[in-house]
Parts: sequence; C-alpha cells; structure tokens
Amino acid sequence: METEKTNTQNELNSLSSNSKNTIVIVHGAWSSANDWHHVAGYLNSPENNLIIVNLPGHGTDQTPVSNISLQLYVYEVLKAIGSTTNVTLVGHSFGGIVVSEVAELIAPQIKKLIYIAAFVPQNGDSLLSLAQMDSESHVGKNLIVDEEAGVASITKEAITDVFLADAPKPVAEYVTNNLRPEPLAPLSTPVTLSDANFGKVAKVYVHSQNDHTIGYSLQQKMVENAGILKTYSLPSSHTPFIVFPQILSSIIALEAK
Repeated sequence: METEKTNTQNELNSLSSNSKNTIVIVHGAWSSANDWHHVAGYLNSPENNLIIVNLPGHGTDQTPVSNISLQLYVYEVLKAIGSTTNVTLVGHSFGGIVVSEVAELIAPQIKKLIYIAAFVPQNGDSLLSLAQMDSESHVGKNLIVDEEAGVASITKEAITDVFLADAPKPVAEYVTNNLRPEPLAPLSTPVTLSDANFGKVAKVYVHSQNDHTIGYSLQQKMVENAGILKTYSLPSSHTPFIVFPQILSSIIALEAK
C-alpha cells in the first residue's frame, strides 16, 4: 500500500513538473550557476520549473581538473533534466556547446534551445575551433594557458574588459578577484551533432552586441550557419544576465511558453 502511495505521488510530481514551463540554464566558461541569481529571481514563479545547472569544477564544486570533460558536463545536464519533457534549454557562452550536445542526445525532450551570447557549433566543432574564427574577441590576447595544470585563465587586469565592461564597478571587482581558472579539456573537445536530432530542435539566439568575449560578427555568422531565424539583440557585454537580467528573463520566459 505504501509503495502504491509513493508511486502515485511520484506520478503527480512528474505531471506537475511537466505542466510547468521547464527552463534549464547552463552557464559558460569562467562562470557558475550562482552568476545567474538575478535572472533566477525573475524566473522563479509558480509557472516555471527553473533549473540552473552548475557544471563540475565551477563555483564551489571541487571536482579535480583531471576528471573534467565535456562528457561530464553533458552528463550533469542530462542528470538535471532526467525524464522531464518540453524542456527549454538555455546555454550561455561555452554553455552553447554543452546544450547542443545535450539536445543531440535527448532531442525529443527538448522543446527549444536558447543561445545567449553563446557558441553555436556545427558537427565537429569545438569551442576552440570556433574561437579561432573570432577576430573581434579580446580573449586570445589576454589568455594564459597552463597546460601542466590543465587550465586556462584571463589576465587579471583584462577580466572586466573581456567579460563585463558594462557591469557595476563592485560586480566587476568581485569577478576580477574571484574568477577561477577554466578546465582546458572540454574547450577543445568537438561535438557530434546530426540533422536528425540536434537539427530538428527549435532554436533562438540572443545577441550581445558589445561583446568582447564572442564578437558580434561571429555570433551573426554562427546564427546564419545554424539556420536560426528568431533572434533578439541586447546592447550588452558578454554578461547580459548581470546588466539586463529583467529583460533577459522576459525573453527566456516568453520563449519558454
């Protein structure tokens, strides 16, 4: 009897979850789930089932760099989604690589992909292969690669310019003083995508027009190559979730309906 009651409750919980707008957000490199707390404040509501995934090795997570891979990131997102369907999957920056691979694996569960100032890969692309096409980015000239440790950093004096030139000064100072090195391996790992799975998922792109991390021209090129027809544009740096959280949240909520 107790087992039946438990199963019934699980089914009700599942139905309740699936009746909401399930939004899953995946942050980018040199970032964490906590960076999205302003957006979460706007999106948390009875209508939304909001999940912000913290990737291994980011924020307070202490997964060893040697254990971190693109596959581990993808698994973390798959685990967060579980059996939920009609998912609006949001990827920022490098998160665009991760959500693309997730969509390839569970395309029937994904209602829509929203790329926010993000990399949109084609089959065989990696973050590094796409970044090499970007003549406008300020990352390359400020990148410090430590191959022995397996991580990459941005020179401290350039962090504000690269990521959040339009952010309030206290926020920029906090990020500058607390930015963790980024694991290298996932950045060079190519994705495997197909027209039959990833290609069938609806896609939306939110441009960041004053972006020094992913240049606006590359953003436009990736959108064109992916055949994305619906786009939004914000006059922001690479971190619109900090500068325009209310507007960005409204876009996400609208597209998740």
